[in-house]
Amino acid sequence: MKLHASIESIGLIGPGLADWPQAAEILAGHAPWASARTALPPPAGLPSAERRRTSPVVKTALAVGHEAVAASGRDATTLATVFAASGGDGQNCHAICEMLAGDDRQISPTRFHNSVHNAAAGYWSIAARARATSNVLCAHDGSFAAGLLESLCQVAVDGVPSLLIAYDTDYPEPMHAVRPIDDAFGVALVLAPVTAADDAGAPTPAKALARIEVKLTDAPATTLASPELEALRADNPAARVLPLLEAIAAGRAASVVIDYLPETRVRIDVTPTGTHAEGSP
Repeated sequence: MKLHASIESIGLIGPGLADWPQAAEILAGHAPWASARTALPPPAGLPSAERRRTSPVVKTALAVGHEAVAASGRDATTLATVFAASGGDGQNCHAICEMLAGDDRQISPTRFHNSVHNAAAGYWSIAARARATSNVLCAHDGSFAAGLLESLCQVAVDGVPSLLIAYDTDYPEPMHAVRPIDDAFGVALVLAPVTAADDAGAPTPAKALARIEVKLTDAPATTLASPELEALRADNPAARVLPLLEAIAAGRAASVVIDYLPETRVRIDVTPTGTHAEGSP
C-alpha cells in the first residue's frame, strides 16, 4: 500500500536552526551549519499563566506548529493534528523523580499535568484554539515515521489536511546516560490530499513544496553526507526527518528511507513542485 500527500509547509527548530528558511539554506548546501544550543522562543498564543508553566517540550512543539501553519495559510483551529515524540518531558520527569526520592513527596498539579505524554497537544489546543481531532503517539526512535504514517492515513481516509508535529528534547542525568538526546529538535509538516488532477499529472498547487509517496521497506535508512548533520539526525528521533527535508530544500526528486521499526522502515519518494520556502534556493 502506498500513501500520497502534498507537503504544503514546514516548521523547524533545532541546534543552530532557527526556522525552516534558514534550515533550507543549510540543507541545500548554500550556507554552513554552525552548532549551537536550540533557542526556544516563548510559546505564542498562550495566556501568561500557561506560558510560565511550559517546558522545552511544549515550546518546541508550539514553535514548529505555529511556523508551519502560518506558512500554509490554513486555519489552525480546523486542522487535525498528530503529535509524535519518543518520550515525554524528560526534564519534568527528572524533577518529579527527585521529589519522590526526597522527604517532601508533594507533587504539584502543574508538575503532574506536564508529565503526561499528551501535554504538548493540550497546550497546542489552547494556543491555536484548535478544535479538530488530535492524536498523540510514541514509537521510540521511529516516532517521526509513525507520526507521518498516521497523518498520511488521516489525509487518505478523511480527505482533509493534517498537521504533523514531531519533537524531542534532551534528558538530564542520570536518564541521559540511557537516553542520550543532547538538545531539542522539532519539525512540523502541513500535509494535504493529492487530488485526482494531481494523480493525472496536473501541476501540484503552487503553495505546495513537494509531493510525497510513502510505503514500507526493508532498505537501510538514508544518511546525510555532512558528518555534523548526520550526527544531528542520529541524535534526536525527530531529526530522522532531515533526509526528507534535504531533498525538499534542494528541490530535487529523491527516494529517502526513514527509521521506523527494527526490521521495517519507511520509504518516501519526493517530487518537487518548483516552489521553495522563503529564503531557500
